[in-house]
Amino acid sequence: MSRTWRTSSYSGTGNEDCVEVSFTSDVAVRDSKNPAPELTFPTGTWHEFLRRVSGDRT
Repeated sequence: MSRTWRTSSYSGTGNEDCVEVSFTSDVAVRDSKNPAPELTFPTGTWHEFLRRVSGDRT
């Protein structure tokens, strides 16, 4: 499957520490300097992760 990758807005300006995310029927995350392997998560799991790291504990 071909993916379109988006670089995190929090990555360094020189692209030295980039995390990339791809959204399809699931969510994949990778390090742009070392694109393989990638971690893949179900969409619901990814949203729960984002909720928790954002500090929303409800």
